[in-house]
Amino acid sequence: MHVTTDDAPAPPLSDAHALLAGRTLAVLTGAGLSTDSGIPDYRGANSPRRTPMTFQDFVSDEAHRRRYWVGSHLGWKAFAGTQPNAGHRALASLEAAGQVAGLITQNVDGLHLRAGSHRVVELHGHMRSVICLACHTEFARDEIAGRLERDNPALAVPDAVELGPDGDVLPQSWQHVSVPDCEVCGGILKPDVVFFGELVPAERTRAAEAIVDQAEALVVAGSSLAVNSGLRLVTRASRRGVPIVIINRGATKGDRFADLTIDAGTSETLAGLAGELTAAARPA
Repeated sequence: MHVTTDDAPAPPLSDAHALLAGRTLAVLTGAGLSTDSGIPDYRGANSPRRTPMTFQDFVSDEAHRRRYWVGSHLGWKAFAGTQPNAGHRALASLEAAGQVAGLITQNVDGLHLRAGSHRVVELHGHMRSVICLACHTEFARDEIAGRLERDNPALAVPDAVELGPDGDVLPQSWQHVSVPDCEVCGGILKPDVVFFGELVPAERTRAAEAIVDQAEALVVAGSSLAVNSGLRLVTRASRRGVPIVIINRGATKGDRFADLTIDAGTSETLAGLAGELTAAARPA
């Protein structure tokens, strides 16, 4: 069933409530959930038009690494000013009420944790830490940012940037920037995010699958499911025969597996759905 809300003042949630009430939920979120926090998605009308950094380019070319580190640093600083929206807070409230068994996100912005969700699998990583690709030492992002700004003082006072959903922006100039390397072994440092062309770590995949396997329904919010790491979780839930509800502006690659698709904004829809599910769970 497909529901569109273009002409409606609020999403019609009765069908979603009927499918989800009384069930523990797994939730999969994508970039569309964070647009109301000021972070663009990849495919919307206002999305930045640029080619994302690939893992192969990053490891094989120093100029690509330099460009990425400048853009990632500026994006990381911009991320710090964003706040969770009503959708993030609604999912945190459902987890607190015992109705969300776990949350899987394709986003790297950390907004679910800041909203108060606890069982979160950040499938594509996060911006809070940096790892060495050679010796696997992990560093706090603040520490690496301090080194980057110490060696490149202009980065400490950046101009306004066009933020990307992966925390990377396209800087005006980066050719002469000095980028940090690993203080332990001299290896290449990389923010703990999954680049295009890079595999999701197996332990994260297993953790995400466990959440889907333990839940009695799956809700997808703000993802076009164009990336296989997310779509595989939808097909996994479909094979189990549990209800699947997809909330997204526009079609997704997983629509054929869904029991219900809602073409609407995620924050207002999740807020409304959380209110209904929580009210229904209260004792009379």
